Amino acid sequence: MHNNNHSKIAGFTLVETLVTIAIFGIIMAGTSLMLKDIFVISKQEFSALDNIDQARRISNMFVNELRNSDYGINGSYPINKASDTELIFFSTAPKGNGTVSRVRYYIAGNTLYKGVIDPSGNPLGYNVGNEVVTTLLTRMSLGASPLFYYYDGNYNGVTSALTQPVNVNQVKFIKLNLIVLNDTVKNGTATFTVNAGATIRNLKNNLGN
Repeated sequence: MHNNNHSKIAGFTLVETLVTIAIFGIIMAGTSLMLKDIFVISKQEFSALDNIDQARRISNMFVNELRNSDYGINGSYPINKASDTELIFFSTAPKGNGTVSRVRYYIAGNTLYKGVIDPSGNPLGYNVGNEVVTTLLTRMSLGASPLFYYYDGNYNGVTSALTQPVNVNQVKFIKLNLIVLNDTVKNGTATFTVNAGATIRNLKNNLGN
């Protein structure tokens, strides 16, 4: 008697191997794209959150400096310039030791800057050549909206802002309007807004507000 049963060794044919490799490649490519999108989106979201936090820090700094506005060391009025895109005033906040510095917030292009001049010379004054400029925010998106709004002593939270050209002697309350592009979407046009305002204490003449 002869046993006609032959053992068979299981294995992959060349075609099966190629198909398996192709499927594995497709899966890996899809996974790589998905991970790339996740990392890009996460990076954009962190960037947007950082921009929001930075805008809030700037608004808090602005409010503190504005509240501590004072007459310049050379007798200058607390507010030197009040336009839609530039504000110049004098404040003791930057140095923190009672020194009154000249502070300038302004926007150029899509970037918000801050310039500070400490008093110098004899007699003391503010040399514009000594201004130290710092970049505060990029990717601003104001459009036709003002960076600053100015109000008189009757401001109660809902009254209209003063119209340009503003008489600095009328200004008692100033609001900062930060509109920045939302970076959560690449090349997106959505924006977020941070508003902050304060009364200039040394000019306050309406104790009811």
